[in-house]
Parts: sequence; C-alpha cells; structure tokens
Amino acid sequence: IMADDKDVLRDVWFGRIPTCFTLNQDEVTEREAEPYYLLLPRVSYLPLVTDKVKKHFLKVMKAEDVEEMWLEYEGTPLKWHYPIGVLFDLHASNTVLPWSITVHFKFFCPLVAKKLQYRDLLHCTSNSVIEAHFMSSIKEADALKHKSQVVNDMQKKDHKQLWMGLQNDKFDQFWAINRKLMEYPTEEGGFRYIPFRIYQTMSDRPFIQKLFRPVSPEGNVHTLGDLLKEMYPAALPNDGEQKRYQVVIHGIEPLLETPLQWLSEHLSHPDNFLHICVIPTPTD
Repeated sequence: IMADDKDVLRDVWFGRIPTCFTLNQDEVTEREAEPYYLLLPRVSYLPLVTDKVKKHFLKVMKAEDVEEMWLEYEGTPLKWHYPIGVLFDLHASNTVLPWSITVHFKFFCPLVAKKLQYRDLLHCTSNSVIEAHFMSSIKEADALKHKSQVVNDMQKKDHKQLWMGLQNDKFDQFWAINRKLMEYPTEEGGFRYIPFRIYQTMSDRPFIQKLFRPVSPEGNVHTLGDLLKEMYPAALPNDGEQKRYQVVIHGIEPLLETPLQWLSEHLSHPDNFLHICVIPTPTD
C-alpha cells in the first residue's frame, strides 16, 4: 500500500463525530440530568461506545425505572447494528454539530410492538451480540470478495483480533489481520464482487445490496458512478438539472469517477462493507 493510501485508512479509522446526549424528558429522574458529550468513532457501533453515557444517566434514575437503553435522533430510533458513521450520514449529515441524540430507558417493547418504524430496533443485551453481528458481516463480505477463502484460512485468534481491534479502537491491531481481507491476485484486478450497501432515507427498504464486479467483462474498471447507474440511477443528476442527491461515504462525497475497487479497499467500514448513503441535497 502506498504511503498516502495508508493515511486514508488511518483517517477513516480515526473519524469522530462530536455528540451531545440528552435524556428524554419523559423519563422519571430524581434530579435534573445534565447532557453528556462524547466524540463518537464513526467506524464503531453505538452500544460499544455508550457505556459512559448509560452510567452518566443512571446516576439520576431509580433502578425500577430503567429498562434497556435505546437512542433516537429527531424521532428516528438509531439502529445499533449500523455503524455510527452511517447513522450520522443518513440522518444528520447536514445538521449543526454536535449531533444531538436523545437517550431512552423505557418503552422499548411497547414501541417495538406499536410502531412499524421501530421494527428494526434489535435488542442488544451484551457485546457478544455485537461481535456476532460484526463477524457475520465480515464473513459475508469475504464470501463476496474471495469465496470465503480468507476467513476460512484464518485461525480463531485472528477472528478475535479483528473484533478486539474494533472494540478497543486499536488501528494497528485490526489492520494487521484486516489487510489479508483486502488482498487479491494481481491478474484479477480486484475482488470477485464488491461488498456494498446503498442506504436512502427516502425508501422503506433498509438498503440495496446486489452482486457487482469491480471490473467489467471487457476489463474496464468500474467506478462509483457505474455502481449507482446500475443500482440506484435516481442518485445521479441528469444533464443540466440541479443535483438532487449527495452520495456520501464516511462523511465525504467521493468523485463519481473513483474506482470502486479502490473505494472498497480504503473506505470500507471494519465490517468490510462499503456503506454508501444517498441523501437529499440540502436546500438552504
């Protein structure tokens, strides 16, 4: 990997979102709950990094008023199984920082039953639930990229090192193993298929995910624009019209001419998927 590409990996890993957590006003507290501020790592998951938030608010509550903690932004429950950066880009990327998140300790189950928009809010009872979700994503990505050969050749301790690297925010520990997942035979010019997910707030579908190769049968390198043209053409502006959508990966808008293989190697999340958010262009 060239030096500047290594810098990209580092910059992606250490991306942070300043966030202000406030307790939902319907919660019963013994005294006023001060807001709590935190820099959230984009590449992590909310339950991995919000222990301090939970402890902070539990200090003002009675034990019997506490159920499972869940988080919400402007009426939208935040799905813990999406990476933090994806949640921010999808729901809040054009808002003023710090990102303002509301903390709830009640009504998880009635809400799930009552409101369909809460149907994707999964229970997260321990870190082992997150680890299982994370490792299944890595395995799915490797099945697309290398027919599962890389993950299957790894030892149990390598799988553990990937997880511990993410959980403890250790870049070198994670990438020592993850680089194996980013390799491919030179003659193939890239992975078998690119693991990607395209999210849009305007759709009921959670995301678009289909098979897409990094190189065309004629040997042409596919770009981000090629992927969108096939998977989600509405995201691309027609000639002469105003740009209606922003295509965001890790908080930036990469050029549509960027090769997909390069994006997959450098801008994938630790779960080895390229998470692409298509959001309406701000009107102001």
